[in-house]
Amino acid sequence: MLAELKTQPGQYHATDVAVDPNAELSGVYRYIGAGGTVERPTQEGPAMMFNHVTGFPGTKVLTGLMASRKRVGLMFHHDYHTLGQFLNDAVENPVPPVMVDDAPAHEVVHKATDPDFDIRKLVAAPTNTPQDAGPYITVGVVLGSNKAKTMSDVTIHRMVLEDKDKLGIYIMPGGRHIGAFAKEYEAANEPMPVTINIGLDPAITIGCTFEPPTTPLGYNELGVAGAIRQEAVGLTPALTVDENAIARSEFTLEGVIMPNERIQEDINTHTGKAMPEFPGYDGDANPALQVIKVTAVTHRENPIMQSVIGPSEEHVSMAGIPTEASILELTNRAIPGKVRNVYNPPAGGGKLMTIMQIHKEDEADEGIQRQAALLAFSAFKELKTVILVDEDVDIFDMNDVMWTVNTRFQADQDLMVLPGMRNHPLDPSERPEYDPKSIRTQGMSSKLVIDGTVPFDMKDQFVRAQFMKVTDWQKYLK
Repeated sequence: MLAELKTQPGQYHATDVAVDPNAELSGVYRYIGAGGTVERPTQEGPAMMFNHVTGFPGTKVLTGLMASRKRVGLMFHHDYHTLGQFLNDAVENPVPPVMVDDAPAHEVVHKATDPDFDIRKLVAAPTNTPQDAGPYITVGVVLGSNKAKTMSDVTIHRMVLEDKDKLGIYIMPGGRHIGAFAKEYEAANEPMPVTINIGLDPAITIGCTFEPPTTPLGYNELGVAGAIRQEAVGLTPALTVDENAIARSEFTLEGVIMPNERIQEDINTHTGKAMPEFPGYDGDANPALQVIKVTAVTHRENPIMQSVIGPSEEHVSMAGIPTEASILELTNRAIPGKVRNVYNPPAGGGKLMTIMQIHKEDEADEGIQRQAALLAFSAFKELKTVILVDEDVDIFDMNDVMWTVNTRFQADQDLMVLPGMRNHPLDPSERPEYDPKSIRTQGMSSKLVIDGTVPFDMKDQFVRAQFMKVTDWQKYLK
């Protein structure tokens, strides 16, 4: 995959200049290619390989692999405009993972019983900013199963390196299957075996970010990656815990989620901050993270550590494209043919905002656009803002989207506000101090629909200026 990217101009860059993983690495990439809701100045740029990382000889760090929708399209061999529907098709036609004998992930093995074992020296996990609670694994795919071993699941969580054999993991309440499995183990007061897989095909990384209701409890999202590649993801037994690992990962951490044990996230820094999250703000340090006791670290020879910057365009790809798929799946079932396409832009970090392109065929379709918005909120509860536009609007061009808001929208007629709804607790405006009247607990929000579609009976009054169609215009650039 990286070899393929190297052949594409502007998509990959490697540097031999030494870099400190403690804030400097992310600080550098902020200017080169982070994008998203990262502090300005930033831009969309190439995936970046840091070949010399201070304190970790022999380990490279890759960041920004998915920090461009166009790059994701290249890696998936699919038009970036319709990635949502592409992933939706993969969810409906999964290719389940299989056990394999070849496991490059186990080329080098470090066990917690080794006298010098220390994950902080083995895993080149960067910090995003100097205020971070510690080095974070930001794109580690956690693989776990229920107690009966009848269901397995993969999800991504923020995990901070707290001690030589201890991670703090934040499992957001509700919706995550790993969290449901962990509750089951905790109720029995038993440790839950897991593997943390880092440095993966982006088909796995993006595919595993689906959530209910699109992928209900019991659905293993590794099947999505298998469908994207039309090749099953290979699994191999872990070496020190009763769980499987992804056979071709660059790094694997094996361990157990400890029952009824919690740790203060910033216990080593006391900054009060965790790390930058997708809305663009530093997340507050959690006073009671669940704890993973690490039993082994395995990796390839000369491994590549993969990392993401929390508010970057990379998060938009990981969270936004599967959300688009979920919205399309629900709207296609409820109102087939009425939602042409969906885009979750960087302005919402891939989670908080969606733009929906609506098809109105006749006057009986008037109002169907607002039904579509309500369906979007049902498909993804963390969605906060929906903008509805007509088919002549390029949903991937925010200037075009805002043009329709300015010329096809009247606030007293076309604005819908839905108060007192559940949303995402990492949005800092969603706390009682912001609005005590409507926000009872953190993570509640008023949701917004901006209807920028033209009333069907007025379509002839909103025709864009029609320019001559010229098919060979590119010859004038030669």
